[in-house]
Parts: sequence; structure tokens; C-alpha cells
Amino acid sequence: MTTPAGAQAERTGLAWRRTALAAAACTVLLLHSAAQRHWGLTLVPVLLSAGTSALLAAIGAHRERNLRAPEPRPLRPALPAIASLAVTATAASVVVLH
Repeated sequence: MTTPAGAQAERTGLAWRRTALAAAACTVLLLHSAAQRHWGLTLVPVLLSAGTSALLAAIGAHRERNLRAPEPRPLRPALPAIASLAVTATAASVVVLH
């Protein structure tokens, strides 16, 4: 049984939004930690996390829009790879600088 394209687009969009929201929550926690540590280099993970949150939200919106198009195209493989790289860079900066 196949699901309508609208339902698939909605589920995909919701999944990307949840991921972006989780990244935003991590940004807030990192911001609090940076303030407790008197800023300095601990601001780097905050900025990376904020950028990652925005990137995840943008890719998710792009993906949902694309799936709702009359003729949806597959997601460019580079976009999830870039998102993964951003998440990895953010996590590495937290490990190194916190």
C-alpha cells in the first residue's frame, strides 16, 4: 500500500523540524554553559550549533517543498552530507572546547 505524496512530505518535514528543534535546544544549553564559563572559546560551539540548527531547518523546508512539487526530485546527496558534517563539527567542538 502506498501513501499519498502529501503525507510523505508532511512526515519528512516534521522529522527535519524535530531534528532542527533538538539542535536549537542544544544551542540553548551550550549558550548557558558558555555563559557559566565566562564565554571565551566556549562561544565557538554555540555559534556552530546555531548554524547547524538553521541549516537543518533550511534543508528540511527545501525537502518538504520539493516533495510537495508535482514531480518531486530526489534530495541532492550533498545536502544530508553537509548537515552531517555540520553536526559532527559541532559535536567535535564541544568535546574539544568544553
